[in-house]
Amino acid sequence: MYKLFPILLLQLQCTISFTQELPVGYMLQSELNFTKSSSINEFEFSDAETWKISKTGNNSYLELTGTGNYTPPFRSPFSIALISNKMFGDFILEARLKQTGNEYNHRDMCIFFGLRNASNFYYVHLASAADSNAHNIFVVKNAPRAPVADPLTSGINWGENVWHKVRIERNIVQGLIKIYFDDMKTPVMETINRTFVLGYIGFGSFDDSGCIDDIKIWAPTSIEQKAGIFR
Repeated sequence: MYKLFPILLLQLQCTISFTQELPVGYMLQSELNFTKSSSINEFEFSDAETWKISKTGNNSYLELTGTGNYTPPFRSPFSIALISNKMFGDFILEARLKQTGNEYNHRDMCIFFGLRNASNFYYVHLASAADSNAHNIFVVKNAPRAPVADPLTSGINWGENVWHKVRIERNIVQGLIKIYFDDMKTPVMETINRTFVLGYIGFGSFDDSGCIDDIKIWAPTSIEQKAGIFR
């Protein structure tokens, strides 16, 4: 028992330290690590044929294998895996992403939020280089996507076969949206925007491939409601 005490104390200190980074009232509302094949049932896909649960060694994850047959109503990403059972307003999201495509300026992965239907949502486009169509926070509002942030970096380095940690912080009253990539202290992009309030959260890519794992969403509350958007 005494030998275990230092380990338990360290675990408690780590838990307390992390919890202090969360706003008051935030609780873990969703957690997905794909160790069970049934985890895929938590999602609704724009094209289910391009998504699967894969495994490398002991690590299981959700994999996007390429662009499917989905055509969005307006110019926006083609591949979306939506966590389909809960909507969020305020939230903090963390996940691990791995991009598996070839290197080019728009090599990307995307995170969606505030999504209520296929024509209205935010998405974060994390790409190798920033321009008017890449590496930004975009709004799709019954029109082709439009950037709403000033990127704080010129792009990100996906590397080859490298997992990266991402974090999104959203406060709907303040309108604040912050995006972190690997460095959890300095955002790579941020903006103030109040276009959408409640909506679903998801992952995907504009037209590339990649992997998602260890999803955690903290929020003060969530609304349980099935999406049914891509049926």
